[in-house]
Amino acid sequence: MSDTGLKHWFGSRIEKWRQLGARLDELERRRLPSADEAIEAIDLYRALGRDLSIARRVMPNTRVTRVLEQRFAKLHTIIYRKPHNWRARMRSLFRDEIPSVFAELKIPLQWIGLLLALSTAAGWWLVTTYPELIGLMASEEMISGVEKGHLWTEGMLNVMPSSIVSVGILTNNIVVSLTAFCLGIFFGLGTFYIISLNGLMLGAMMAFTHQHGLAGELLKFITAHGVVELSVICVSGAAGVMLGESLIRPRYATRRESFQIAAGKTSRVLLMCALLLIGCGFIEGYLSPDPDFPMINRVVVGFGYFMVMIGAFTGRLFGRSSQAYPGQIRP
Repeated sequence: MSDTGLKHWFGSRIEKWRQLGARLDELERRRLPSADEAIEAIDLYRALGRDLSIARRVMPNTRVTRVLEQRFAKLHTIIYRKPHNWRARMRSLFRDEIPSVFAELKIPLQWIGLLLALSTAAGWWLVTTYPELIGLMASEEMISGVEKGHLWTEGMLNVMPSSIVSVGILTNNIVVSLTAFCLGIFFGLGTFYIISLNGLMLGAMMAFTHQHGLAGELLKFITAHGVVELSVICVSGAAGVMLGESLIRPRYATRRESFQIAAGKTSRVLLMCALLLIGCGFIEGYLSPDPDFPMINRVVVGFGYFMVMIGAFTGRLFGRSSQAYPGQIRP
């Protein structure tokens, strides 16, 4: 192509290229384009492909060519992106993606559960053997109340409304779960610390209340919500372990890529953890402190909510087949 022909071609196309940037941004924002817009995008794709081919041949390694390459790649992404259907997306998330990630957490979850059980036993043994150590685990007000024969949970509904209690408990539970997850970035050591600490505190409080004849009352209080609450914290910890493992033993080309993929996967599980903790906060704020709520009902609620949790994490609650094999997913 001669210089005159090149200038003529360049001059005829430069204005269209300038308008193309705004048009691509508009098409990218449209999640459900019309048929005319789809046809327009395909026509633009063909025309831009021809322009890029000419530009690479007559103007290689120039700014114009690089801009055309970027816009061609952007238009390619727009055309080949998956259709946006939020209902189908939510159904896929809860029925397929979350169970797939949960299946990958099976081994870390077993180790986290074992760690919680051992640290709980250690807390029980420490306070049973050295009762004065309870001062490291509980406030003076809590210790004084138990020594007088009263749990710190008594009168919760009289102090403030159940809704306020529920929100406070929910916030605390989510903070603990997020902490167990986020501290996994320190190669899993932070998750080890927060799970062990919670286990020690649980065992210590159980031993301390047992020494003063209040273990039954504490068990009655935690029966309805405690199983799911502790399970969710363990799942969050297992997700944190996956983060730490992605840095220690990256499965992909770089640690950065491995960490990004692990974070994308575990974020799905954390969403389910947050939803389940909302239920725990409601139960712990409204039902658990109620002295008139019988023990048998607490057992039914606790066991029933635990089965809901299992169904949610395995996808069966959302129609996933029990024979379905959870495959690997990418963010």
